[in-house]
Amino acid sequence: MSQTAVKTDSGRGIPLFPILLVNLIGTLGFALVLPFLVFLVTAWGGNAFIYGLAGATYSAFQLVGAPVLGRWSDAVGRRRILLLSQAGTLVSWLIFIVAFFLPGTPLLTFESSLTGSFALTLPLVVLFLARALDGVTGGNVSVANAYLADISPSEDRSANFGKMAASSNLGFILGPVLAGILGVTRWGELAPVVAAAGISLLATLAIVFYLPESSPCILARSPEQANLRKLYGQEHRDCFEMRAAPRLRLGQVIRLTGVPKVLCVYFLVMLGFNFFYVTFPVYAVKVLAWSLPEIGTFFAVMGALMVVVQGPVLHRLSRLSGEKTLMIAGGLLLAAGFAAFDSERVPVIYAALVLLAVGNGVMWPSVLSSLSNAAGDLYQGSVQGVAGSLGAVASVGGLVLGGLLYAGIEARVFSVSAGVILLSVLLAVSTTAKPREA
Repeated sequence: MSQTAVKTDSGRGIPLFPILLVNLIGTLGFALVLPFLVFLVTAWGGNAFIYGLAGATYSAFQLVGAPVLGRWSDAVGRRRILLLSQAGTLVSWLIFIVAFFLPGTPLLTFESSLTGSFALTLPLVVLFLARALDGVTGGNVSVANAYLADISPSEDRSANFGKMAASSNLGFILGPVLAGILGVTRWGELAPVVAAAGISLLATLAIVFYLPESSPCILARSPEQANLRKLYGQEHRDCFEMRAAPRLRLGQVIRLTGVPKVLCVYFLVMLGFNFFYVTFPVYAVKVLAWSLPEIGTFFAVMGALMVVVQGPVLHRLSRLSGEKTLMIAGGLLLAAGFAAFDSERVPVIYAALVLLAVGNGVMWPSVLSSLSNAAGDLYQGSVQGVAGSLGAVASVGGLVLGGLLYAGIEARVFSVSAGVILLSVLLAVSTTAKPREA
């Protein structure tokens, strides 16, 4: 069946700085809240299970909202949908602020060996409402990537997406530091949330006054009516010349040579990392007795290490070793890092952080590259769509299950994360994915 697309150059010549600024501001707002969210959840009656559920709420609603916003951006333009998404984030922060002024009287109390004990309070209900709204309007990452693809010539696209990643990493470095500074003021945890709302307002104004429309492409026929690539920032570009290619179903994707094992590695790495993501902040508060500035410093150091490893270090290593070797070596370091977090000594915790940053920084890009090579140009969209769906499932399942596991086995969850990563390493050893002929 013939499928055609009209290639346009209308986006070229639009400066990169506005979209990079919008991306930086959006990431900074989220990174501001990340270090102290666990303090609020526990102060408002929750526990590790509720903390994981709060994170999963955002991911679950984003799973619903992101594809819809992506399709709307194709129809009405990237700028309008970016504005809608950012406005939703702004409103969600304002709702979040309301929770600080509500009484913390328990509405319901729960006591279970599975979930642990927690109380459902009005502030927690409002917090979940805010996270749900932010998630359902949280297509800004994927739409921003689509915008960048629209305005980037093919020969510059990789470099431009590298700049987009750098702007995100900068936000994750600055956000925790700023959260730590604001958290020690007399306004406590309220100050970072107000700052996040202010930053979100700045992002909204930046879109209104500085971001031009990317001039969406004109397709003679939609190449993929039901496409999942718009989930969680999967790169997609609708301005291209394409050859006829079949749209693969899930069963057809997993029959492609080399693809299933790499997809399993992809899923397991995300699952193991989400176990850690939901349990470490709770562990830091309850066992290590860390303050907000200490948690903010931890996440800032992690972001800085990731920037270094995924930049010059990975560039150098990729010239010396192949993807399979990097996946295996990075996975072993990552597993060792997760296992080492089961300690109450700060030097050991930071040594584990170095292992985590190096291992993840080496392994994860190699997994993505290996998956892309296994898919080839012809099946890239179908394979990346399945990977995006698996990533969403791993995020939601990992956050909820991680919270449940912590309620039962506490710090031993880190060993579970290490075991999941080691399983992914075993799969990586047996992968035979090679670049597929397009």
